[in-house]
Amino acid sequence: MRTRLLVFVTATLILVCAAMALTTALAQRAYLIGDLDGRVTNAAARSLDGAALHPENDDDLGFLDGNGHPAGLLAARLDEDGTIVAAEVVREGAAPKDLTAPQLTALADIAPDGTRHTRTVPGLGTYRVAAVESGGIRVLTGLPMDDVQRVIGGLTVAGAAVAVAGLLVAGCVCTVVIRRQLRPLGRVAATAAEVSRAPLDRGEGVGLTRVPARDADPDSEAGQVGAALNRMIDHVESSLTARRRTEERMRRFLADASHELRTPLASISGYAELMNRDAARIEPVLAWRRVRAESARMTGLVEDLLLLARLAEDRPLHSTEVDLAALVARAVRDARVAGDGHDWQLELRPDAAPPVLGDAVRLHQVVANLLANARMHTPAGTRVVASVTSTPSTCVIQVRDDGPGIPPALLPAVFEPFTRADTSRSRADAGSGGSGLGLAVAAAITEAHGGHIRVDSVPGRTEFTIELPVTEVELGTRTAADAMTRDTGQSGSFAAASASGSAG
Repeated sequence: MRTRLLVFVTATLILVCAAMALTTALAQRAYLIGDLDGRVTNAAARSLDGAALHPENDDDLGFLDGNGHPAGLLAARLDEDGTIVAAEVVREGAAPKDLTAPQLTALADIAPDGTRHTRTVPGLGTYRVAAVESGGIRVLTGLPMDDVQRVIGGLTVAGAAVAVAGLLVAGCVCTVVIRRQLRPLGRVAATAAEVSRAPLDRGEGVGLTRVPARDADPDSEAGQVGAALNRMIDHVESSLTARRRTEERMRRFLADASHELRTPLASISGYAELMNRDAARIEPVLAWRRVRAESARMTGLVEDLLLLARLAEDRPLHSTEVDLAALVARAVRDARVAGDGHDWQLELRPDAAPPVLGDAVRLHQVVANLLANARMHTPAGTRVVASVTSTPSTCVIQVRDDGPGIPPALLPAVFEPFTRADTSRSRADAGSGGSGLGLAVAAAITEAHGGHIRVDSVPGRTEFTIELPVTEVELGTRTAADAMTRDTGQSGSFAAASASGSAG
């Protein structure tokens, strides 16, 4: 680029200088020729006046004998046919000299109409001549062009010298300026080359070299390139960091899934082997009961994993109009049956919540998971409250409890698969804790419905909040309180989904 710019600028300067020199030379020549033509015309008029003193002599050139004629002045008398009868040239310090035959031939065929002509006269040089006529008298007069040609030649040489010197100076200045202006671009290219050598294919993209701030000024083209390269490097680092995190999560996910599947499989295999070796050592009914329990646990885990995979692929859900108040009421009733050691409460305002558009089965699963989470991770006697409220655009479900709360270190990842407070994966029994998929499934289903789920937890209060968009339909005549009374047969307040607890 430096070479091309320098060649382009130099060629442009050469063309400009050549055009200026040519224009100047032509203009100066035109001026000098015009001045010479004026003097030729004046000289012809004087010669005509001198010849008019002796009109009877066609070959009289006596007017050249007077003083005041410039050296080199050429004068001639013409006859009626335009043929030169007599011709002389004025010499400095000597009498006029007759022209030779070759010189006369060079001046032939010039009409006496006052038009100026350029003729080369052998032995005398180039002349500017004109022939005029008045009262039957015809004269031809010419002046040498040596001075004009000498001045034009001198101007041409001087212009060429100045142009060459100017080109040399301009070339040096342009070389320095171009190098200085392109130096930031060179540093940007060097940074890009260094980044390209980084082992990005292995994910080693943290701490990549950046273009210096002085070379990332958006006010210049090179700075814009540098700023764009820095943004691209930022995106590359962010992508690599996200990829590493995704790979780490995937490895952890596979390890957790493998462990969760291995545990029930090991139990099933152990009971089967025990019954195969010595059926008398274990009661068959108990063994089959344990096998069925572990099989159900494994089936639930696989179904949750499959559901997460389908939701991640944005597969459409079955959508109908769902009454969240009735849905949450059923979920609380089921939770009361499953965990009668907790104090289950349902809160619902008289105007309840408008219907939402969604999959009733999956939304029930969300609420059930939150309530199950509160039941598993809070001690007996904990109060768990589910409530439903609404705004003009959303329906809000909250599940809160007064349990010990979620550890602060666990809160950022509480909705990720296999997140549990018990990081060792050890349990006293299969029912002492979940697989760590309940909250992940709840979050995935909520997002699939266009909603949002969050958790706030401090010791003594944990609250899960779900926000779902409401449908633009009229509420029917049935109130939420009527729906809850019909579904539960109990008084109290209604709510719509969210049980909370301490983890996973």
